[in-house]
Amino acid sequence: MKNILFIATGGTIASLQTEQGLAPGISPDRIIEAVPAVQKFCHVDATTILNLDSTNMQPEHWLKMADCIKSNYTQYDGFVIAHGTDTMAYTAAALSYLIQKPDKPVVLTGSQKPVGTDITDAPKNLIDSFYYCANCGHGGVFIVFDGKVIVGTRARKVKTHSYDAFDSINFPVFALTGDHRIVEYITIQSYNKNGQPGFYSALNPKVFLLKLIPGMEPDILDYAGRFYDAIIIESYGSGGIPFNEERNFTKVVHELSGRGKIVVLATQAMLEGSDIELYEVGKRIQANTQILETCDMTVEAAVAKLMWILPITQKFDEVKKLFYTQVNYDICWGA
Repeated sequence: MKNILFIATGGTIASLQTEQGLAPGISPDRIIEAVPAVQKFCHVDATTILNLDSTNMQPEHWLKMADCIKSNYTQYDGFVIAHGTDTMAYTAAALSYLIQKPDKPVVLTGSQKPVGTDITDAPKNLIDSFYYCANCGHGGVFIVFDGKVIVGTRARKVKTHSYDAFDSINFPVFALTGDHRIVEYITIQSYNKNGQPGFYSALNPKVFLLKLIPGMEPDILDYAGRFYDAIIIESYGSGGIPFNEERNFTKVVHELSGRGKIVVLATQAMLEGSDIELYEVGKRIQANTQILETCDMTVEAAVAKLMWILPITQKFDEVKKLFYTQVNYDICWGA
């Protein structure tokens, strides 16, 4: 029987109704008591490292989760993290960079309704997560939610209330699980065998994400550049930078790059990725400025990946190489 460590961090799954609304307050032992069927196929130990609404989740908390897994790595066959849904995709991406090529599964899950309510998705998500963790037979960082197993770098929360809250973006759902069955669709990458994965212990949170809208003044980028080391610009369609005389962003982007800031162009479109060479608005800035693009990466993964890269290097060519190097299936095509 596999030994699994259950790591509680708060979230809706652990919430109670208060005068101020739902707030985390249920212990991990009580959560496990709600799913006694889990004990039939794995042994579970529980620990609490955080007790947060995931809206309050920060990069420092991601490091704490990775450190907890590193400290307990040799003692357990897998790890299930209970997490709030709102920032779960960011956390799953971050852990994909902080814990690279593990030979044991790291599964994040949660629920849209607290575990203690009469009608809730928590028991299914918990049972599916523990079953997958105990029986998948390989390592990796995943989200298990509503029967879907999603690679940690490809998840996005797409619904605020429905049980099927997460989807896999620009990449197939890795597997389906439920009723003590697993159907996998992806052949797993080679992982370290009988050895420690690549653990990292530093993140640089100075990454800024700007969503362009018509009428925005380019001075906002100059202001952001005073406080952040990397700036991701969510542009329109395939990706481009406005260069109208009234609001010319290309000049500011060029200046930021010249000052050693890492500038990444993303698309606001959820599916199919960026392609900045397609139109003049993209090709023009690419020809004159050192700029990266997310390609088929999610914005969540791009944010976390830059936070991981920046403590390693801030030299553009080295950042570019790492940014376009695939980690946990985060990018399938790129520059």
